[in-house]
Amino acid sequence: MNERICIFGAGAVGSYIGGHLIKAGHDVTIIDMWGSHVNAMNQNELIIDDLNFSNSVKVNAIHFTNALNLIEKFDIILICVKSFDTEWASHYVKNIVKPDGIIISAQNCMNDKMIASIVGHNHAIGMVMSTISVALWEPGVVKRGGETGKERGYIIFRIGELHGRITERVHRLVEIMNDVDTTIPTSNIWGERWSKLASNASSNPVQGMTGLASELGTNPDARRIQILIAKEVIQVGLKLGFDIEPFKGLPAEKWANADDGSVFEELDELFITQLKPKGSDHFSSMAQDTSKKRHSEIQYMNGFISNEGKRIGIQTPANDAVTSIISEIDSHKSRPSPTNIQRALQMIYK
Repeated sequence: MNERICIFGAGAVGSYIGGHLIKAGHDVTIIDMWGSHVNAMNQNELIIDDLNFSNSVKVNAIHFTNALNLIEKFDIILICVKSFDTEWASHYVKNIVKPDGIIISAQNCMNDKMIASIVGHNHAIGMVMSTISVALWEPGVVKRGGETGKERGYIIFRIGELHGRITERVHRLVEIMNDVDTTIPTSNIWGERWSKLASNASSNPVQGMTGLASELGTNPDARRIQILIAKEVIQVGLKLGFDIEPFKGLPAEKWANADDGSVFEELDELFITQLKPKGSDHFSSMAQDTSKKRHSEIQYMNGFISNEGKRIGIQTPANDAVTSIISEIDSHKSRPSPTNIQRALQMIYK
């Protein structure tokens, strides 16, 4: 099979996935709204700068204003836009997908229900990405900040139906995405989403509000904030009835009990070990946004946890604090600074 594949949103993730699919011989069209990036890819090829090797591929990139003029529709569409663009993007792609086509959320945050409600549940499939660590700092060049999953024996992509059954189309998508990096099917896409949300919510805003990356591992106050955020995410997810997959190799229930002193010490040591500098600083997507003075996904990440916590009666002071601070940065009332660590702690323990 040679499915027509569309990457809708060529930020770092979309560019990286699209580039590697093209490199593997798939029929891929990249649609994006950043004109300079579209032009650079078409004129100079897309440069994929992995940690240990580099490639350039010739791409078919189209500005989204022209994409509705495409005659032939797509078998597979990967939505790779920011969460705040999900609603309009879903309305857009439902017009360019085949009747039996697939629309995949290749995003952070909990967007699957919204997408399915717009494009139809028969089209929607979820995909969770773990530690892909990519960045797009200039038009036409996507960089990966760490080793690939194949190089370190780690699963990067998990693909699953929203209803939980492993289907033939899931197996086919796994086969396709293995051309990008390691991929497996999952019968628990919601549990994977919540585990990834704990990861994103605990790391992204702390990097985004401080401008720091690997240095966070040596800062006990920063680690405390990250642990408290993860605890709240897991507590909310468990209360909602989700079977949350292990986070950082530990079961969800352990994270939910982070207020226990011995458990906290174990989690703190885990952060110290995993955040040790490895010779290359990679900044999270939110840190990239705040450094470029772009709008972040904070309301769809930590803000989502705050709202769900209020709805079900769970306090989320750590998520509330970082949501407030990043929202100030988004509105240009403040800027990233290490001093925001103490600000957050004061808000958490007020």
